[in-house]
Amino acid sequence: MAKQRKIPMRKDLLSGEMFPKKEMVRVVRNADNTVSIDPTGKAAGRGAYVALDPAAVKQAKRKQVIDKAFDIKVDPAFYDELYAYVDHKKARQELFGESNK
Repeated sequence: MAKQRKIPMRKDLLSGEMFPKKEMVRVVRNADNTVSIDPTGKAAGRGAYVALDPAAVKQAKRKQVIDKAFDIKVDPAFYDELYAYVDHKKARQELFGESNK
């Protein structure tokens, strides 16, 4: 009998809910205070996780949630980039199932 592996969970920056890490997108602020999407989940810097919920990303832009989390001013274009990325990842997940990273 195979041993059940523990699924790493992360808290969604936007909703405060816990989700499996594989179902989230990591956003990172690096040493020179630039904020970017981290598709590998391994980039150096302060990270935060966002669930695959395009509506929540739109709301986050209005409330400037990422600005507050990283305590810096984030370019509004970054929120648009994050929205497009999350929307694409969610569509792929729905098309191909959870096995696709």
